[in-house]
Amino acid sequence: MQPTAPDRVSRGPLILASSSPRRLALLAQIGIVPDQVLAPAVDEAPHRDELPRQYAERIARAKAAYAWLHGAAAGPAKALVLTADTVVAVGRRILPKAATETEARGCLALLSGRRHRVITAVVLRHAGGQSERLVESVVAFSRLTELQIDALIAAGDWQGKAGGYAVHGHAAANIRFLSGSYSNVVGLPLFETAQLLRAHRVLA
Repeated sequence: MQPTAPDRVSRGPLILASSSPRRLALLAQIGIVPDQVLAPAVDEAPHRDELPRQYAERIARAKAAYAWLHGAAAGPAKALVLTADTVVAVGRRILPKAATETEARGCLALLSGRRHRVITAVVLRHAGGQSERLVESVVAFSRLTELQIDALIAAGDWQGKAGGYAVHGHAAANIRFLSGSYSNVVGLPLFETAQLLRAHRVLA
């Protein structure tokens, strides 16, 4: 007997509330193409003394709430909204999504030769409420020389990345250790995301 395909007709549209092309590509890797992609207008500034896990959950929930109000093309009763937020943290410190070379250099200097955590909160909002997963991976850079930092900056794939690096980019040559979900470090933990989607018949 052939496996039954997910019933896409009954579930309504799947909205990806993210401006990250990496998340779109990761979903495509497991055969998921959202019906709509929406960049949520959310203030991502951390609150004072906010811990990395709390921050990731708060931002992911805010993105889901925004998309639920502004992007549910078929009406909130049918839509599914998927979103995530990824944080790079050293201890209690939340590293920025590097917007300038100065920020990226600061992040790489801090990460050099030490371990850090990559935390992603995934939220799937639906008519019955919302389902969530929180995933944490541990990554360690080798000790970076000034020349290596210069090369990573020149490569340019740090732009807009949490912690000022892309694990799937040039920084891969300097990462000596990774424990946990690799796709989480890229920006979306695929196993946990698939679990959420299977519960709503989006994925077999």
